[in-house]
Amino acid sequence: MKKLQDVIQDRILILDGALGTMFQTYALSEEDYRGTLFQNCPQKQLKGNHDLLNLTRPDVVLDVHRRYLKAGADIIETNTFSAQRISQADYGLEADSYKIALEGARLAKTAAMEFATEEKPRFVAGSIGPTNKTCSMSPDVNSPATRNLTYDELYEAYAEEIRGLLNGGVDAFLIETIFDTLNAKVAIDAAIAIMAEYKRELPIMISATISDLAGRTLSGQTLEGFLGSLSGYPIFSVGLNCSFGARQMKPFLASLAHKAPYYISVYPNAGLPNSLGQYDESADSMAQQIEEYLDEGLVNIVGGCCGTTDEFIAKFSQLAKGRKPHRINAKSDAMWLSGLELLELTPDIRFVNVGERCNVAGSRKFLRLIENKQYDEALAIARKQVADGAMVIDVNMDDGLLDAKSEMVNFLNLVASDPDVSRVPIMIDSSKWDVILAGLKCIQGKSIVNSISLKNGEEVFLREARDVKRYGAAVVVMCFDEQGQATSYERKIEIAARSYRLLTEKVGINPQDIIFDPNILSIATGIEEHNNYAVDFIKAVGWIKKNLPGAHVSGGVSNLSFSFRGNNDIREAMHAVFLYHAIQQGMDFGIVNPATKMVYADLPKDWLTTIEDVVLNKDAEASERLIDLANRVKAEQEQRKNGARAVAEQHEAWRETDVAQRLAYALRKGISDYLEVDLAEARQQYPHAVDIIEGPLMAGMNEVGELFGTGKMFLPQVVKTARTMKQAVAILQPFIEAEKAEGNYVAGKILLATVKGDVHDIGKNIVGVVMACNNYEVIDLGVMVPAEQIVAEAIAHRVDMIGLSGLITPSLEEMVHVAQEMEKAGLHIPIMIGGATTSQLHVALKIAPAYSGPVVWMKDASQNALVAAHLLNDEARERLKHELNAKYDELRQRFEQRQAKTISLEEARANKLNLFPTPNA
Repeated sequence: MKKLQDVIQDRILILDGALGTMFQTYALSEEDYRGTLFQNCPQKQLKGNHDLLNLTRPDVVLDVHRRYLKAGADIIETNTFSAQRISQADYGLEADSYKIALEGARLAKTAAMEFATEEKPRFVAGSIGPTNKTCSMSPDVNSPATRNLTYDELYEAYAEEIRGLLNGGVDAFLIETIFDTLNAKVAIDAAIAIMAEYKRELPIMISATISDLAGRTLSGQTLEGFLGSLSGYPIFSVGLNCSFGARQMKPFLASLAHKAPYYISVYPNAGLPNSLGQYDESADSMAQQIEEYLDEGLVNIVGGCCGTTDEFIAKFSQLAKGRKPHRINAKSDAMWLSGLELLELTPDIRFVNVGERCNVAGSRKFLRLIENKQYDEALAIARKQVADGAMVIDVNMDDGLLDAKSEMVNFLNLVASDPDVSRVPIMIDSSKWDVILAGLKCIQGKSIVNSISLKNGEEVFLREARDVKRYGAAVVVMCFDEQGQATSYERKIEIAARSYRLLTEKVGINPQDIIFDPNILSIATGIEEHNNYAVDFIKAVGWIKKNLPGAHVSGGVSNLSFSFRGNNDIREAMHAVFLYHAIQQGMDFGIVNPATKMVYADLPKDWLTTIEDVVLNKDAEASERLIDLANRVKAEQEQRKNGARAVAEQHEAWRETDVAQRLAYALRKGISDYLEVDLAEARQQYPHAVDIIEGPLMAGMNEVGELFGTGKMFLPQVVKTARTMKQAVAILQPFIEAEKAEGNYVAGKILLATVKGDVHDIGKNIVGVVMACNNYEVIDLGVMVPAEQIVAEAIAHRVDMIGLSGLITPSLEEMVHVAQEMEKAGLHIPIMIGGATTSQLHVALKIAPAYSGPVVWMKDASQNALVAAHLLNDEARERLKHELNAKYDELRQRFEQRQAKTISLEEARANKLNLFPTPNA
């Protein structure tokens, strides 16, 4: 039988549609999901755990696979999207994960073999979902460095699932619905390792999901950044699934097809869910949109996600016949690195500034901040470096009094929480390999390891290089070997050539991912043999670029001027001259201070002549002339300190606006530097401290909500905003407490829950942050919460309101059930409804009629606190309830009118336009 790698070159392949959508057509009960195996499982509900059907209703799973194969699918997915311990923990079935994966693969393989022929082979892709947790984001907005899932925990879970899939006979792995690239990197790592263990090699297919109209993943990464993150791995295909409908997904797919050097896949939803949580696209209407993909040569693999069935796949299969597949792009000759965004080293980028200030060995200020646990201030240093032009941030925690591994993990997790910093790649810098490995496990982008060398021999060098490749990183290679540090030109190029050969021939690292550091050493030290160090480095750069194709060159530039520490002007001038000549030879990276002001072309002529003589070692007296120059400059600096020349401070324009605008701007941008000053000024203008929260701060939050909804902000920015809001509230808290004592302010108590059958909680967590920031006591029941528990907890805690969240379509009906149970319990407290599939129309038609208390649909999290304030005020609550009832009545009437005008499909066909009537008709 042909392999997938052979068939995909000849034609467009058809992937199956949504398994969950198909399962819903079977009207399965809780008993179906439990079967005989899980009758005594203590979990209250197993319904909705579709992967469990592999064990309890294999007949249904087989039937769905067969229906898709009969419709023309070339590739079917295993029913194992959540067949690992992390996801199965929601049902208490962690111990059954392997068996679920194994049986899922066996069932799919059985069905595929039934339909496979020599002319049309069928393939099984082992479905590996993202889990319901993320390695790149904190579950607690107040503790951004916290993670509820580590790389190693996720690796073990994925490894177990992948063993099951391999033993079950899959033909490929499909790592899909990726919202956090770090999760995907773990899955790839596990797949490669387990395949090596089994001595098998299967294609690895990758599919991301984008969460906003800006085309970013939920963790904030652009699609180009996503490609950069994965560029070090052996990927077979890359694509998009879920997200939006085919029409909305097209521009993002086109961008991916233009950039990615892999086969391209796509399987969109049947449109976005409508106000009732249903999918409006039919097989015919979606097929028309898919046809545009085929006409434009964008895809190699096409299928369907949420809302699609075998009817859709049959249409796609017919459309794909005879169509030419997407022509795969050649691999880029440029180096790809990434943070949230891609850094592609095209010829236009002659030099990459690597910010040096987040290094405890090189910055006393940064060391002091880390020692004192002043992480916000330490993060501000990284933020300033990026603002000053650093294209990569070097992070080093090597200090005798620090736990370097712990501090590296903590700081990199903090960096991930700040989109202004995490948009650029990270250089993980340490002399301790366990610190390097710990850092690699924190980063979703493609980072740089600094560094490896031959100083401990080839065995250690190769082992560390294989680790670098395993985690998909680039690497700095120091010119050290068993004999020590290379100081001469000859030793530099000897070690570089040997290292290059080992890395490319024995490890298989892409030459573009190798960055040599031929050792920038101090000059003008008074020791004659040091005088040629800069010249030797510059010559070595030229040789490496000419003789080691693809490799890059970097160095720690500040080492050059170490003899003149304390005289920053001279040091910056030396760096400018050195970089001018080194860059001409091909040096394309450098660890520098991005805020440096000295430019080669602007140096005074006497400075330039003297410094160039030293750097290029033009004569033996050059160092003495540089010392004289340094002494003159130092004397001038002392005069300036005494008031001879004032240094003007940069003043940001937004600081000139009024205090309300400043607070809203600070919140929107996540800037906390001026909160104390601005809030003090605001308290002079607003009657109560809480008015500041409900005024300018919530104005900023509202704008954030609008920007997020339109794709102009992404989630890490929203989370950063929430943290700034929290800081502002903390500053105001003593004044709020004082006013509460005077009776001026009364907070409320809100219960939050993601309803039964749904494990999504990102939106709910953001609501919790917003409400807590507004001094509401938040009782968060988590996910998969049954109606009975919601009612019981609401009564026990005497809450003032309830917030219900849900992302998937079945959650809508569960929300109706919660409202009914609250009504039965005699509750009349307000309900806030939120989530991606919810709508005001659904609330009007389904939820509000089931409950006598107020039911309010929340468009986004920024509105909750404002609405809550109205709901807790007797007069405002009655007014709001009256307005809602009127609005809901209007919506219901409009819906009924539309429904009255709707006719059946048969009637519509009978009324079709007849342009060619038969005679005598």
